[in-house]
Amino acid sequence: MSARIPEKAEVVVIGGGVAGCSVAYHLTKVGVSDVVLLERKQLTCGTTWHAAGLVTQLRATRNMTELAKYTGELFHDLSSETGQETGFKRNGALRLAKTPDRLEELLRGASMGRNFGLEMHAVSPAEIKERWPLLNLDGIVGGIWAPKDGQVNPADVTQAFAKGARMGGAKIVENLAVDRILVEQGRAVGVSTSEGDIRADKVVVCGGMWSREFAAKHKVSLPLHAAEHFYVVTESIPDLPRNLPVLFVTDEEAYYKEDAGKLLIGCFEREAKPWARDGIPKDFCFDSLPEDFDHFERILDMAINRVPVLGKTGIQLFFNGPESFTPDNRYLLGETSEVSGLFTACGFNSVGILSSGGIGKALAFWIKDGHAPVDLADVDVLRMQPFQSSKTYLYDRTKETLGLLFDMHWPYRQYATARNVRQSVFHDRLKALGAVMTEAVGWERPGYFSLDGDAQQIEYSYGRQNWFNIVGEECRNTAQKVALFDQSCFIKYMVDGRDACAVLNRICANNVDVPIGKLVYTQCLNERAGIEADVTVTRVAEDSYLFVTAATSQTRDFTWLRRNIPDGAHVFIRDVTSGLPMLGLMGPNARPLLERMSGCDLSNPAFPFASSQEIEIGYAKVRASRVTYVGELGWELYVPAEFAAHVFDTIVGAGADYGLSQAGYFALGSMRMEKGYRHWGHDIGPEDTPYQAGLGFAVKLEKQGGFIGREALLRQKEQGTMRRRLVQLRMVEPDAPLVYHQEPIWADGRLVGSITSGAYGHRVGASLGMGYVEHADGVDAPFLASSDFEIEVAGVRHKATAQFPAQYDPSNSKITAWN
Repeated sequence: MSARIPEKAEVVVIGGGVAGCSVAYHLTKVGVSDVVLLERKQLTCGTTWHAAGLVTQLRATRNMTELAKYTGELFHDLSSETGQETGFKRNGALRLAKTPDRLEELLRGASMGRNFGLEMHAVSPAEIKERWPLLNLDGIVGGIWAPKDGQVNPADVTQAFAKGARMGGAKIVENLAVDRILVEQGRAVGVSTSEGDIRADKVVVCGGMWSREFAAKHKVSLPLHAAEHFYVVTESIPDLPRNLPVLFVTDEEAYYKEDAGKLLIGCFEREAKPWARDGIPKDFCFDSLPEDFDHFERILDMAINRVPVLGKTGIQLFFNGPESFTPDNRYLLGETSEVSGLFTACGFNSVGILSSGGIGKALAFWIKDGHAPVDLADVDVLRMQPFQSSKTYLYDRTKETLGLLFDMHWPYRQYATARNVRQSVFHDRLKALGAVMTEAVGWERPGYFSLDGDAQQIEYSYGRQNWFNIVGEECRNTAQKVALFDQSCFIKYMVDGRDACAVLNRICANNVDVPIGKLVYTQCLNERAGIEADVTVTRVAEDSYLFVTAATSQTRDFTWLRRNIPDGAHVFIRDVTSGLPMLGLMGPNARPLLERMSGCDLSNPAFPFASSQEIEIGYAKVRASRVTYVGELGWELYVPAEFAAHVFDTIVGAGADYGLSQAGYFALGSMRMEKGYRHWGHDIGPEDTPYQAGLGFAVKLEKQGGFIGREALLRQKEQGTMRRRLVQLRMVEPDAPLVYHQEPIWADGRLVGSITSGAYGHRVGASLGMGYVEHADGVDAPFLASSDFEIEVAGVRHKATAQFPAQYDPSNSKITAWN
């Protein structure tokens, strides 16, 4: 064993960039001082050293924003704590808009920021000029001013984290690469190096752009890819203000910051250049990539027009360096699915510096406590799918994702690259019927069906997009007649074995010890009663269950199930998604249509709601489950893959007499909003309990054997008054704007919550949303009825009503239809 490394440590961190050093620093802050950080070369030598060092706070989601907000606050104090200067300047940031659409995006972002306590102000062109006098304001229609944003020196802040970690007891070893992770019985137990092994309780991969390739050696999927990132630094500019705000002109794909009397101009261009597809050179250390002035020239031409002084200022440095990007532009954080005790913090999409403090703090608590300190589902590595680690997929997607950082963040925005990865059996048939495809974790899914060739491409806006009326017709036909939905991307697991019932009953809050053929809607809870999964579980045999969840939860829910099976239990989980396509047949005519095709009695007495039976359609036997996500009478039809096309054709052929239409996921989203059906990852998650979410009906506190989270639910129930609850909101104005997520909710002039998801309800004719509302004296029906509610959109408040029941058919008479 080398004298430089110990034989044992509580945690080993791999990688000495800003993330790795922050994780080590924060571990010591939460009481985990037995930490060893190993860096293959020198601290900051990969990506960190050449980062631009922008410190902004507003991100795409609440908790990403909270992590960035904490980082800015930490940078303010880190130098005084450690004695290592960080170069932090709180000089604010300006975001400019050249179009009304961009201004609306900025104003919506500023409204969202108010939910998190961020100070953000709309500014006019004249006010922008006051703060950035060098600007040419031609074409600028407005902007946003964030006074608490700023900038930092990335190398210095990393050294401050490292010094703070050492002060807390951590050991940092440079010039020592980790050859492999030691894995025993599916758990990380240490690392192996050329100077010996270190046994450890936990291992953290913070290897930046090396992480994907390194993890792949251990059959762990960390989807990220390096891309070239360009900036220039000018020669000194006389009288350049040293407190000049960071400037974003995203319509011109550029950002600007003052740098020791010079200007740094960088870009996130719309078509990027992926780098090192076949692997990063082994000795890469403080290296830059070849200049490509032709690639950057277009950006520079716009910059010279925007900041005219650049036209008479020389360039001192043309820099090109690699940074890593993930398929959805969100970083990879948390414990991996494949190896327990192996954590990661990587894939930062050029926001690693501004997120580093929050990432380190969150992961430190995660490692110490065994769970994330807040809902981090939007950056949790478990959201990713194994196929997304494909080199070709990442290479193609990275061309787009870098530029999406600055492109318009439209509602329903679809990726253009790395498409047609996962297609259902029905794909070609749906395309022939006019399907306009959207994408989710690689699945091609109909967003809507173009009528007579209309709206073949989505025309994006924050208002009613060009498919609005088409989707309205799909919704109305579902309510009045019958519609067919391709729901093949729903994830299906078979859970089998003599202990399947007992194990699932422990994992699920509802009682799944039910008769064969009974379907149960339930949540899987953590020990704090937060919702980890939102699923249906159908008992198909004494020792066999069909467990169905959302497409985006495939890795996460499988991992949750596997890790909660007790040692020695006779239970086996199989992912049967690919072999079991699913169609949703929804609407009042679903019953007579299915009766005609199957010859079965599908009346309520013979086939009640929340039951499941095998029936025949054409030459095939399918599992029909009477359940709905759109709020109409309907069945989900699970069809073996080899029979799926035949069943689809049979339904379409017979459906003409019953007014059958095709419908897509935009219609499904509208109708589930009208019914108040929750969506995991938006409306419910690991920080929300069933009682807060209005899902207490799916909890069986007294069932035999209990369940995970029961004790926490009992404590919440004993408290009585619920101070935080999910409510259904409806805009009063007929032409009210659409809401999407995180719009502030006001009651009697007080900020009381934010929208979790929203859509237009075509069956009720209103802009709808749902969101959590907080009130110290409790959130109950009298409070909702007596309060004046408003929803803030782009800085303007709009009147709304709030209620607990669904906006559409609150009595559920449609789905329990007896006719």
